Amino acid sequence: MDWLIGLAKFLVNEILSQPAYLIGTITAVGLIALKKSAGQIAGGAIKATLGLLLVGAGAGLVTAALDPLGKMIQGTTGAHGVIPTNEAIAGIAQDQFGARVAWLMITGFLVSLLLARFTPLRYVFLTGHHMLFMATMLTIVMATAGQSSLVVVLGGGVLLGILLVSLPALAHPWTKKVTGNDSVAIGHFGTAGYITAGATGQLVSKFGKPSRSTEDMRLPEGLRFLRDSMVATALSMVLIYLVMSLLFLAKAGRETAFKAFAGAGGAGATGLGDYIMQSFMQGLQFGIAVAVILFGVRTILGELVPAFQGIAERVVPGAKPALDAPIVFPYAQNAVLIGFIFSFLGGLAGLATLIWVLNPAFGLALVLPGLVPHFFTGGAAGVYGNATGGRRGAIVGSFLNGLLITFLPALLLKVLGNFGTANTTFGDADFGWFGALLGNIAKLGGTAGLIGMLALGALLLAGAWVMQTRVVNAGWVPGAGVAAPAGLSAAPSGAAPDVRTYRKIPPPAGAPTPPPAPVQQEAAR
Repeated sequence: MDWLIGLAKFLVNEILSQPAYLIGTITAVGLIALKKSAGQIAGGAIKATLGLLLVGAGAGLVTAALDPLGKMIQGTTGAHGVIPTNEAIAGIAQDQFGARVAWLMITGFLVSLLLARFTPLRYVFLTGHHMLFMATMLTIVMATAGQSSLVVVLGGGVLLGILLVSLPALAHPWTKKVTGNDSVAIGHFGTAGYITAGATGQLVSKFGKPSRSTEDMRLPEGLRFLRDSMVATALSMVLIYLVMSLLFLAKAGRETAFKAFAGAGGAGATGLGDYIMQSFMQGLQFGIAVAVILFGVRTILGELVPAFQGIAERVVPGAKPALDAPIVFPYAQNAVLIGFIFSFLGGLAGLATLIWVLNPAFGLALVLPGLVPHFFTGGAAGVYGNATGGRRGAIVGSFLNGLLITFLPALLLKVLGNFGTANTTFGDADFGWFGALLGNIAKLGGTAGLIGMLALGALLLAGAWVMQTRVVNAGWVPGAGVAAPAGLSAAPSGAAPDVRTYRKIPPPAGAPTPPPAPVQQEAAR
């Protein structure tokens, strides 16, 4: 019997509690369920394992790149400053919570399939990296509140499953307005920003003069390079680093400022030119670090998501796939760039409000705008705002999105425990509002905290259920009086969009692609 106990301890301690091995094992199980060949199973499991190891390596680089910046912000403003980057905070959390995150993610996906199968919320969330990020956020919040590992996995899994089917349903009336059909849903945790943008577009259209579509405008091709997430990340961090380093130099003086990079494994600056170039290099290093994490996440999901899709087809036939934000980009390509620009301006306005009002009054951290979250969520918000309110809807809606993804991460930091000082946090709107609510409820502690968190999930599920049965299924379309964007003809409900009727742009570099044809055909039926 000793050998059996030893084997069980080995499996638990050395495999199932090690995130990389656990992800590889889960991938292998999924591929076995899909009846893949032995070579495909082994290759998929190994690639998924290596992907998580890459995430860990990138997290170390992110931490090193952010450390000097945190010191500069603290020294310049006297306040804690952060750069919201989902990949960065998820990577940093893997070392402490990796196994719980993996188990919670799998549990949540299974719960979402059951909810999709037995409730009117027939959505299958296929944006795998956002599942991973939300699982990480739920784990951090619940573990910080003192909940046990079993409660974190099971309770957090239930909450994640509810989010995966509820948020696509809440946004679906506006998604139908964007796409002109009922074949796909949005599966991205910026939903609060998209609903806000769509509703704002309705308001500006109702109370103002009619606004033409953004697609009747011509925008410079020179801005298209910002679709590349690695370039956008590096550029935003270089700009932030250069600005903060110069402000820190002006306030702290040369002797203190030139030592800023000594703690990052490098030497102190020898002169002004060296100091500026070290700032420039740290911004590029952050871009490299996030690229490593992204590559690791894509490697994991390249093997894990197909297994999820195959399982979903068997469990929930005919469900709508909920896909990543870039799925709406082709419907209004000018709105994407307008949305990005005005979301970023909203981020700057939000940062100014934090500096002069909310930080002194409430001690909220300074959330610096990053190009990547503002491009993806701001771009999608621009599309939603344009669909219901034309150009003004895109401008005002995306500006409000920029405010949301500035204020909400600042509130979320209050409930992340030690991770609240990590110089980064989750960047999209749904992480902020749900995490902040969940974290404050979790402070009740013990059974009361768990009951409160599950009650929050139940309220969200009930709201989505009502939205689906009373609004979506009833055929309500928001902003029905607003003309569709130029060059885009709405398809009838249940029909696939005619892709020949609008100009299609390629998705941003690294953006996930729609699921294989069988899933889409099944959904269309």
